[in-house]
Amino acid sequence: MTPTQETPEAHGRVADAVRGNWVDHWAPASWRPYLRLSRADRPIGTWLLLLPCWWGIALAAAADAPRLSDLWLALACAAGAFLMRGAGCTWNDITDRKFDAAVARTRSRPIPSGQVTVRQALLWLVVQVGVSAAILLSFNTASIVLGVVALLPVAVYPFAKRFTWWPQAFLGIAFNWGALVGWTAHAGSLSAGAVLLYLSGLVWTLFYDTIYAHQDKEDDALIGVKSTARLFGEDSAHWLTGFLVVSVGLMAAGVLVALLPDAPPLTLALAIAAPWAFGWHMLWQLRRLDIDDTETCLRLFRANRDTGLIVALFLAAAAIV
Repeated sequence: MTPTQETPEAHGRVADAVRGNWVDHWAPASWRPYLRLSRADRPIGTWLLLLPCWWGIALAAAADAPRLSDLWLALACAAGAFLMRGAGCTWNDITDRKFDAAVARTRSRPIPSGQVTVRQALLWLVVQVGVSAAILLSFNTASIVLGVVALLPVAVYPFAKRFTWWPQAFLGIAFNWGALVGWTAHAGSLSAGAVLLYLSGLVWTLFYDTIYAHQDKEDDALIGVKSTARLFGEDSAHWLTGFLVVSVGLMAAGVLVALLPDAPPLTLALAIAAPWAFGWHMLWQLRRLDIDDTETCLRLFRANRDTGLIVALFLAAAAIV
């Protein structure tokens, strides 16, 4: 086998995809480049977009009362998260195609490797947004408006790393919007508790995406791309500790504001356990972090699915007791 045949591009794979992913093994060959554009071969992004939606639904249900319609909201958010994460990644790859071609980890993506043209990627983007819009129209009016507004940070995010050292903050604005949509889809309007929950998720994104960005810091420096990983450098652990504390504090405040003074003791106990378990899982990550080990950074970044799922499970339990 020649060196060219051994590269991910030669097989149409993406270098940082999850090994053994379903796209590479089960999807029809003609669909694979488009599914890779949507990062269907790397489900962690869908989880990180979905989980704040579930937080919002569950906390609103705990503050009010769970309804059978919440099951539809949870399923619709799952489908919407898959589609909108795919749309966001497609847009990101269109705007970043020249940067991606210059970075070892990303040059095997569908556009820089020639598997998909920009025109084809744009058409795929429209399809994903269109199906997402159809799902969103099943929600109440307030959450539909919030869903439409969410398109603005999604559109801006790919350009953020060109003009600010804090692109992770723009990702946090976009990726945690579901906490507001999920709450509003159940409750019909926003509240202070939902906003605090959203801000907690935003700071959590600063935590996990700084870890993720340490994989690319050397290539980013060469091509002039900014990130919090480059900004913080060797002080990253101190910043991450601060993000942990702020994120946990905001989530705890959101839970208390949403549930006091009327929540039953067991509901309150289960809900307030969510931010503490959330914080302990982030602390577990910090103790294992090596910012110069790319494999460790990727593994810890992916572990944040469990970090967010812990919160969703505690809040869901609080809603149904």
